[in-house]
Amino acid sequence: MENKGTDEVEKLKTKFLSAWHNVKYSWALKSKTYFSRNSPVFLLGKCYHFKADDEDSPTESCSTEVCDAPPATGGDDVEAFRRDFASRVWLTYREEFPALPGSSLTSDCGWGCMLRAGQMMLAQALILHFLGREWTWSEALALQPLDTETWTTSAAKRLVASLEASLQGERPSDPGPMLHAPGAPGRAEEADIHQREVYHRTLVSWLGDSPQAQLGVHRLVELGLVSGKRAGDWYGPAVVAHILRKAVEEATDPGLSGITAYVSQDCTVYNADVIDSHQSCVAGGADALPLTDSRAVIIFIPVRLGGEKINPEYFSFVKSILSLEYCIGIIGGKPKQACYFVGFQDDSLIYMDPHYCQSFVDVSTNHFPLQSYHCPSPKKMPFSKMDPSCTIGFYSRSVQDYQTISHELSKVLLPSANEKYPAFTFMQGHGRDYNLSAELTPEKREWPFIRDPQRAAATAGDFVLL
Repeated sequence: MENKGTDEVEKLKTKFLSAWHNVKYSWALKSKTYFSRNSPVFLLGKCYHFKADDEDSPTESCSTEVCDAPPATGGDDVEAFRRDFASRVWLTYREEFPALPGSSLTSDCGWGCMLRAGQMMLAQALILHFLGREWTWSEALALQPLDTETWTTSAAKRLVASLEASLQGERPSDPGPMLHAPGAPGRAEEADIHQREVYHRTLVSWLGDSPQAQLGVHRLVELGLVSGKRAGDWYGPAVVAHILRKAVEEATDPGLSGITAYVSQDCTVYNADVIDSHQSCVAGGADALPLTDSRAVIIFIPVRLGGEKINPEYFSFVKSILSLEYCIGIIGGKPKQACYFVGFQDDSLIYMDPHYCQSFVDVSTNHFPLQSYHCPSPKKMPFSKMDPSCTIGFYSRSVQDYQTISHELSKVLLPSANEKYPAFTFMQGHGRDYNLSAELTPEKREWPFIRDPQRAAATAGDFVLL
């Protein structure tokens, strides 16, 4: 009887938390984001101009949700921007998923925002790898605006669709040989569209909220346990960078065998380490032969752009980074509120917000609903409110690509008149050549952000936890 009573209490707690999360994490959906027609908008390396060619008088602003732009260049760019933004994969708080490793939690609401931001940045890298920067989702413009009324209706439809798929017991078909980087011989247009949708759906399933998902929140929490992080803890951008690296490196799905990840050391990217990451070996023990340039590399660079607040001298640097197509964005945000930064206009950053609680979707079923993994509503934040602690991401397809990336970024990183120290640097050779980890334990080499428990109370760590 006592156990039964305890179960009932836990069920009531779960229902209460669910109702509270729906209220707390949906209030922000009521607001619209406005963009100036007079300034270009940058989104992960793409530039859009909203002002129409035949406009004589300037229009101050428009909302990407409701703007009825004239059918000229500006109108075309508004639609192109909306399509591009809504095609990015959106990972938010979820609830009612299987319990997370080492806990009884079935939701990440209130604490998992940095993990979600990291998943979004990782998703962009996978889109570049499998689909290319030009890809957009065919249903992107059909997404409903995220206000409270349409959210309730669409959430109900998604839940019904998910339940129907679960009852049918369908499993996603194995993409098999279709999962390789773009560049295979051309096929008929319909087959190509179908193939890209397979990429898209498979990519989202890797990020799903189940223990089986290769890059899902369950896997990330499991890897975080090694570093002393548990479900319900705050995760900083540097911690998440290392967790994402481990998740990609240890993924067992054949589709992810052609990509790996690298995390910079102390704001330094060692060229030889990245080039080594691009290479893999043929199985064969001691006689294994290196396959030159056989893997793509996701490069994560944890940085700090100021002291307690971001240094304004870094604003132009952030703009330059987000103007590059091989940039996969920045994870950071405001204190204790992580965001995924994807672009900018004037002095405002454009970001995707994970602080929105949605219901669990079973991605193991065939034709699971994709709508809740795409957001039609961009948000903006002044550069001055960005927390200085963040992680920048880049995608490098090959050694040749990396050489181009490092050369171009070295120019961006040149010190300004007022800021003498670049956000990060490139160095020749391997990190081990500089004796950085000679006195570190193997665990500390794998997880460099682990702090000494005896010193934990005396320091806030290398990066501010968001």
